[in-house]
Amino acid sequence: MIQAKPLRAAIIDLYDNVPNQGMRCIKNLVEGASGANYGVPIEYTVFDARAKGEIPDLNYDIYISTGGPGSPFDSAGKTWEKNYFNFLDDLWSYNAAKRTPPKYAMFICHSYQMVARHFGFAEVTERHSQSFGVYPIHLTDAGKRDPMFKNLGDPFYAADFREWQVLQPKKELMEEMGAEILCMEKERPHVEYERAVMGIRLLKEMVALQFHPEGDPEGMLYHFSTPEQKAKITDEFGIAKYDEIMVRLKDPDYIARTHASVIPGFLRRAVENNRPELVHAIQENVAG
Repeated sequence: MIQAKPLRAAIIDLYDNVPNQGMRCIKNLVEGASGANYGVPIEYTVFDARAKGEIPDLNYDIYISTGGPGSPFDSAGKTWEKNYFNFLDDLWSYNAAKRTPPKYAMFICHSYQMVARHFGFAEVTERHSQSFGVYPIHLTDAGKRDPMFKNLGDPFYAADFREWQVLQPKKELMEEMGAEILCMEKERPHVEYERAVMGIRLLKEMVALQFHPEGDPEGMLYHFSTPEQKAKITDEFGIAKYDEIMVRLKDPDYIARTHASVIPGFLRRAVENNRPELVHAIQENVAG
């Protein structure tokens, strides 16, 4: 039997030491996927990019770059941002050249906005008001074909917390890059604001998402149930918004499906495409 050599994952932390649920969720999902797909272990290393300037090299198989607080422009000119952008260029060039093994990457929320800033395939602007809660996200035709959303409906629901957004995609540049828009912000016919782009596939191996696919209902329910968080949300958004969030967190058709599908599927595809010989051997054994 072919030995299940571990895959190496780099989790790039952009939270800048701000307490959050995202890192816990991502670590749990990676740990849960370790050994779950064809018996391949996944080992991960955390890189504290904003607080310590830690940026991974290309010696990893999987990259997950997190959300984070503040403006995606706050880091302009800082050394860590320059190194992060150099890393993005190296990673994109590696995969665009179809080198093997492929290097799978996911960029979430703040990271997604940084990716859009760097590659320039859309505008990154401040929202007129903060998006805060669990919202429907609509798939494009490309999104409906994409394996990322295979087990989700249209629309699907996800945790969405942001003060910034990606708008006005430059379609000619995206076509040159081989990028596709996967999903869009909820439809809001009662307002004149342009809908934000919520997900882009840069290449087969690289995807950038505005929403938080890692968000788990249990952790978010606990977090938002604390007196401090309840008071903060109701003071800023009102009791109706708070009640809506809590109802949607408890409903399995909302973020529970997204949490169980998006990142686990991403990790499964990373295993399948990094260890094709193992997948083939197991499939042959089953068929035989």
